[in-house]
Amino acid sequence: MRLVIARCAVDYSGRLNAHLPPATRVLMHKGDGSLLVHSDGGSYKPLNWMSPPCSLTTEAPGEDEASAGVVEVWRVTHKKTGDALRVQIYEVLHDSAHDLGIDPGLRKDGVEADLQRLLAEQVDLISEGATLVRREFPTAIGPVDLMVRDAGGAAIAVEVKRRGDIDGVEQLTRYLELLGRDPHLAPVQGVFAAQEIKPQARVLAEDRGIRCLVLDYEGMKGTESGAPRLF
Repeated sequence: MRLVIARCAVDYSGRLNAHLPPATRVLMHKGDGSLLVHSDGGSYKPLNWMSPPCSLTTEAPGEDEASAGVVEVWRVTHKKTGDALRVQIYEVLHDSAHDLGIDPGLRKDGVEADLQRLLAEQVDLISEGATLVRREFPTAIGPVDLMVRDAGGAAIAVEVKRRGDIDGVEQLTRYLELLGRDPHLAPVQGVFAAQEIKPQARVLAEDRGIRCLVLDYEGMKGTESGAPRLF
């Protein structure tokens, strides 16, 4: 990756036209060929950019540009669309290249699979004295995240989400309708478990006799005190 801090102006031409007047900015030329133009603000989003596949070439400034103080011109052209990003560089304040190597990718903590695994290991949070029957319990329309038996042997189907919304409640409702037809399971209770449950989803769940369980992910990992709340 090449990082350049420069006073520059940028023009984008193609399916749309855009202009950034002269100012000090960060130019990030990545190994995949892309170029991103950043200011000291706006969080992660660049002011303008060119995504791959594209190529960067340098040009000498024209007479008018040189007289205006431009010392170098970059042209980044998209190989498929022909869109172009033209950068007029007036002054370079920093120029460095860095080999970042192969990135292992983002590993998310607290995704649904983690919540499901932790809840399967702590089924007492669903019902005291409960036992796990199976994770990914199969139905004709897809697997239920957890199938549990309470202390009295009654079946409980649990749907686990990071953020619980109406769609998740509808999904669990469909599972319950199918599972309720199995004489070995009926009657089946439903529990909708999530780190956060939207108010509309809670109203719908309670109207359908489904219990809502708010999960304290940090507490379940043992990194903080706190217990899920069953409503």
